[in-house]
Amino acid sequence: MSDTMVGTRVAILGAGPAGVGAAWQLVHSRKADAIVVEQRNDVGGNAGSFELYSIPVDYGSHRLHPACQPRILDDVRALLKDDLLDRPRHGRIFLRGQWIHFPLKPLDLLLHLPWSFVLGVLGDSVRRMRLSSHSSARDTFASVLERHLGTTICHDFYFPYAMKIWGIPVDEISATQAYRRVSARSLGQMVRMVLQFMPGLKAPGTGRFFYPRQGYGQMSRSIAAAARELGADVHLSTTVQKLHLGMPHRIEVVSNGTANIFEANYVWSTIPLTILARIVDPPAPSLVLDAARQIDYRAMILIYLVLAQRQFSPFDAHYFPQEDIKLTRLSEPKNYSARSEPADCTILCGELPCTVDDAVWKASDSELANCVRDALAQCGLPIQVPILHVTTRRLAYAYPIYRRGYEDAFTLLDDWVAGLDRVLTFGRQGLFAHDNTHHALAMAYAAVDCLDASGTFDMVRWRTYRHEFAKHVVED
Repeated sequence: MSDTMVGTRVAILGAGPAGVGAAWQLVHSRKADAIVVEQRNDVGGNAGSFELYSIPVDYGSHRLHPACQPRILDDVRALLKDDLLDRPRHGRIFLRGQWIHFPLKPLDLLLHLPWSFVLGVLGDSVRRMRLSSHSSARDTFASVLERHLGTTICHDFYFPYAMKIWGIPVDEISATQAYRRVSARSLGQMVRMVLQFMPGLKAPGTGRFFYPRQGYGQMSRSIAAAARELGADVHLSTTVQKLHLGMPHRIEVVSNGTANIFEANYVWSTIPLTILARIVDPPAPSLVLDAARQIDYRAMILIYLVLAQRQFSPFDAHYFPQEDIKLTRLSEPKNYSARSEPADCTILCGELPCTVDDAVWKASDSELANCVRDALAQCGLPIQVPILHVTTRRLAYAYPIYRRGYEDAFTLLDDWVAGLDRVLTFGRQGLFAHDNTHHALAMAYAAVDCLDASGTFDMVRWRTYRHEFAKHVVED
């Protein structure tokens, strides 16, 4: 640690964007020393990346959205400089046998949207005017969206897509998911989103995103490097075994078979809330452990196919809402950064939601490669070149599952953490939130804002921030 740091020490569990962002801000503001513990061999978490055939590839499709807070975006720009690219969004959705540009564009909708779909939406809008739009305590994800968007959009897109992502019927998904996950929750909002692409109406940042030249993980690596330069300790390939609560807190870890103990005044956790409940000592109350068992996460397998061609398509991402197509999304990493090299290959990344230890989770790489092949053939995009290599990555904690009633279990867990002395949980995993990277970084900055130079944490201010976090809506 740097000699010039103050006496307060914060141990951060997890080195995703929230974890490394908090560490960097702590040492940059000189409010505390920071030690980060990460079980993987690299930073970034699910927002990380790795190299395959000289091409940086991500754990799925990731973008830094223009909705990012200006001060955070300025900091990221200062770190990445020319490597932070400003790119146009260029994806598409397979809908009723037709490819529709995503984000939605007026001209593309006019030319390619099936008329059966258009007539269905118009009919839904007429019927909607006769129905009540008031919410109900019995609302679900399905009832909220169907009431506001109508049957056609819901049954052709949102419902089958949701069932594939979360693995449960849509009427078993909490209404909270509709408010947190769907940015356009009415036909009027959807129309306004489309009109943003009209000449003269286009707002700055519309239809664009920021992306690091060397893959999405470059952002977390750059933040971690800046934190290290200022004295932060980042321990990779290190697993937390036990968190002994006391003063100071003691974090028992194992790295490459070697046990160690770190001490800190504060513990800030960005790991899954359910794991945090299992590693504390003294043990969490049985009611808390029961609550942890009542909430869970959807897993995902990422399937990477290296193809013997320069480019598979000009699109960065393809979305598949249909139930009979197993993939939810397919991305082509080279297209995110407009990379032309290497000239003799490209990579496709298929996203396949599943449950840990189910048949999909246990499938072989060749079986999973065939799943990608079949999905593309079904929508008229057959792979017609040799597949040079197949590899996969498995994410056990891809999406929080908002089952109806999950709020009670989450609140019990959240209240328990709030009652722990000098322990904080935040980030996508720590708050069981399906949030974007810019949301995770906003939480990290907020946590540091609440800690003053004397080592005192302002819980009143933190509760105000938490109220704001609850309003986060995922950027599509």
